Amino acid sequence: MEKVVVLNYDYTFLNVVTPAKAFSYIARGKVIVEKVAEKVLTTAEESFKIPVVVRFAYMIRQVYKRRVPWSKKNICIRDNYICGYCGIYDKNRMTVDHVTPKALGGKNTFENCVASCKKCNNKKGDKTCKEAGMFPTHRLIQPTISEFMKQWYKQFNVEAIIKSIWE
Repeated sequence: MEKVVVLNYDYTFLNVVTPAKAFSYIARGKVIVEKVAEKVLTTAEESFKIPVVVRFAYMIRQVYKRRVPWSKKNICIRDNYICGYCGIYDKNRMTVDHVTPKALGGKNTFENCVASCKKCNNKKGDKTCKEAGMFPTHRLIQPTISEFMKQWYKQFNVEAIIKSIWE
């Protein structure tokens, strides 16, 4: 599926959205279309070129937190969608495994969770790493905001997208 890059008023990257969401921003006058694709969306009354890059017509204030909040998605982004046990890459079917199982008092923290493929997650089950003989291949740490944003930008290949805007 096609994606549309959303930039802030000052051309800083904000997000990637679907063309439908981009059209809703355009219809409400919230964004300026910076670049369009050659593809055309035709309705009964009009034809529209599909946007590739849109920029907000006003500045969106970004709230910077003191730390990255824990979520399954953020664990997968931190680990680059690579299984922490076998090293397989699977962006669509990655799960999160608790190193110390929740049944044994494990918490939802960056230091206790690792991205895991379903096969490894099922194999480890609710055992400890020692009992299962499976240990994470990397240190499990709480990422800083700058480390996390670097990983997050990498998943969208932002540098290539921004470069294409100026061509």
